[in-house]
Amino acid sequence: MARLRYFDAKDTSRLRERQPIAAHSEFLRTGRIPRERRHWLAEEKRYLTHDEVAAKTGRKLQVAGEKTHQHINGFHHSIQFPKMVFHRTLEDSPHLGYCHVTAARTKFAHYDEVSWAFYIANFYSDIGDNDNFFQRIDVGYSRMYFAVAIKPGEDSSERMTIDRSVRGNGLLFRTHDPQAAIRNVLLLGARNEQLREIIRQL
Repeated sequence: MARLRYFDAKDTSRLRERQPIAAHSEFLRTGRIPRERRHWLAEEKRYLTHDEVAAKTGRKLQVAGEKTHQHINGFHHSIQFPKMVFHRTLEDSPHLGYCHVTAARTKFAHYDEVSWAFYIANFYSDIGDNDNFFQRIDVGYSRMYFAVAIKPGEDSSERMTIDRSVRGNGLLFRTHDPQAAIRNVLLLGARNEQLREIIRQL
């Protein structure tokens, strides 16, 4: 796959605003040769490195993760989640990335105790069945909220990995609707059925 190139869109919009006058028409009109910078050839687009793009993406994801964590913890004092906000960008597409928001343990369906993690991504995709975490990425949706069951990694280099024994692929929920995502996280964190019933009615 070809390596993506990124350029600074703000720089090109500033160039468009100036609309340089063609040097030859200025000469025909006044007889003078314009020597100002704006009459020279249009400046080239400023291309961004993958590291610069990843840094910009990371800042946006970090802010989104922190705001989402505030919303979740602001619902009810009895449902509080640890703040564990960190992000990753995709190696070959640094404009795409995901942010880990929180993690907890809960009783889920017929599973006695499930450790899970909640994420936000700035794209929508399927969760892969193998080492490829994201499959069939669709940038048509601006966000994806999802939670996966997790377990300690078998390899010492990875601390946690998806627990695919839960529901076959480890996916607890996935949505592009922020309200549905918060409701699902709250349901996972609710300690009793009474509180779950209140959350379901939201």
